Amino acid sequence: MITVHHLKKSRSKRVIWLLEELAMPYTLINHQRDPITNLAPKSLQEIHPLAKAPIIVNDDITICESGAIMEYILNKNSSDQLRPTINSAAYYQYLEWSHFAEGSLALPIISTLLMQMETRDGTCPLDHYIAKEITVDFSYIEQTLAQQPYFAGESFTAADIMMTIMLEIAQSLKLLNDKTHIKNYLANVQKRKAYQLALSHG
Repeated sequence: MITVHHLKKSRSKRVIWLLEELAMPYTLINHQRDPITNLAPKSLQEIHPLAKAPIIVNDDITICESGAIMEYILNKNSSDQLRPTINSAAYYQYLEWSHFAEGSLALPIISTLLMQMETRDGTCPLDHYIAKEITVDFSYIEQTLAQQPYFAGESFTAADIMMTIMLEIAQSLKLLNDKTHIKNYLANVQKRKAYQLALSHG
């Protein structure tokens, strides 16, 4: 059975959501943030050198990084759920968006989050770079969701799980105010039973 090391209010919700979608059994170990710094606790470092959630442990395999964990779980699942047929057009959309979530999109979103923690006057070159990336990335996402219900096309996949968590952070930072299709998409996927079960774990 897969053991999930979970940190509340983190991207590790993805892993719980995926396991619930697949109805795969798992053991959940919750880690608490440092009450002063709000950072991940040292207990995670005892599991993996990066000390970041999510981390999964299964037999002699320990994996950190959401994307790698998602693929591992999908490979372990006996069905073909949540991942399109390999070499289909939908499969390559699935791959692009799965990597886009932590590759292209995470940088401007997490940078925005960090920049909101300090006083800035908007004149730093980084501010302009992040603003440009936000515009480009969210225009691309909005255009995609205007044409299809999910990121890989007509069916919900693990790429939607990867993307949703980043979009939720963006929404909390008020980056989606004029993005109607993205907000409608979020409202739709957040109704899923497996999402609600993952949400209950914080």
